[in-house]
Amino acid sequence: MAYVANIVTVAEMQFMAGENVDATGDVDANHIFLQDQAEAYLSNLLKFELTSAAFTALNATKKVLISEWAARYAGMQLIMFNMNAFTTRFEAEDMVAIHLAKMNAIEELLNKSDVQDFLGV
Repeated sequence: MAYVANIVTVAEMQFMAGENVDATGDVDANHIFLQDQAEAYLSNLLKFELTSAAFTALNATKKVLISEWAARYAGMQLIMFNMNAFTTRFEAEDMVAIHLAKMNAIEELLNKSDVQDFLGV
């Protein structure tokens, strides 16, 4: 099955994973799996079903945080798939820590009731 971007593109995932990501994990099957995980998590967080149609209905500014969270999640998972290609394990771990910090900040923002009202969720 070919990857179909609903909330995050492959290019966004790969950008967040960095240039040293292991190519054996950076494949369509994993992209599908990672996007599905991100959609499920964010749907529960927002209490709003992030189907392709529902996501498409949001305007561009509303989509940015959702796409960024999903890209960072996927990038982090691709990094953790195999850290051997990175210069050091610390480099990979630092990248994961940066993604986690930003994802937590995005979650805090999305959890605010005024932001959820703005999103219409």
